[in-house]
Amino acid sequence: MPFFVIDRKYGIPGAQSAEVFLGALRKACPAGTRLDVVRITSLGFWTDVTLRVLEGAHVTDRGDYLVIRTPDNPDFWWGNFLLLARLPGPGHGQQWLARFAAEFPAARHVAFGVDVTDDPEIPADFAAAGLQADRATVLTAAEVRPPANPNTEAEIRPLTSDADWRQSVDLANRCFPGGEPGDFLERRTAARRRLTQAGVGVWFGAFGDGRLLAQLGLFDVGGGYARYQHVETDPAARRGGLAGTLVWVAGRYGREVLSTSTFVIVADPAGAAIRVYRACGFTAVERQLSFDRPPGPAA
Repeated sequence: MPFFVIDRKYGIPGAQSAEVFLGALRKACPAGTRLDVVRITSLGFWTDVTLRVLEGAHVTDRGDYLVIRTPDNPDFWWGNFLLLARLPGPGHGQQWLARFAAEFPAARHVAFGVDVTDDPEIPADFAAAGLQADRATVLTAAEVRPPANPNTEAEIRPLTSDADWRQSVDLANRCFPGGEPGDFLERRTAARRRLTQAGVGVWFGAFGDGRLLAQLGLFDVGGGYARYQHVETDPAARRGGLAGTLVWVAGRYGREVLSTSTFVIVADPAGAAIRVYRACGFTAVERQLSFDRPPGPAA
């Protein structure tokens, strides 16, 4: 059963404001979607789950965890996962694996998010079960600054045509060759395109001689917040200032069109991208903890 998410820490205060925002979201969500209130503390997961709902995911509240389910894209790990209310104690890893299997009996992957904002110690039995912990950094900015050396050669514009969106899939494949199953990317791209057509946000591309070299999305998630999505640059076009330029241009769009007051982005704390985001004015506000186990070899 689908639900919209209002976060207890970052969400819109007051029932009246929440109802106004829920009314606006009903226009963007698929027909027949039920919108209600559940609560998430993590800013990273609040924005994640809100976007999944806008794309058509179903969210079910089981009390000590949420089930996020994307029926039209079962290979999307972070569209089909459990969000745990807290990190389980030692000795509970197999119990949670069994719950995931019960919720997603056809899934070959395993994916858990944890609704915490700090950096807790991971129980040893999670690693023993083959679950890999991912500790990401959630960053925010009130104003997005231009990079030190913005790219002035590429054509920066929103993706609009069928050809543009086909190039979006091709760029993702160049960035992560062989990394996604089946028609996963086509389905993800179709969901992003639907959101842009609904006016929820924008997907910008940087083009060189008509070829898409870098891309990202920015989407309104309510309460003055907007979330960046999937900053990707062609491996052959990196170190040219494209990512920082796109982040900056999207930030201007957020202020002028979406009326954004707080921009949110999530990054690998050890990756190169986080330096780009910091240079554009982003600062770390919390950690985001998740676990996943990729599918094993096909039988």
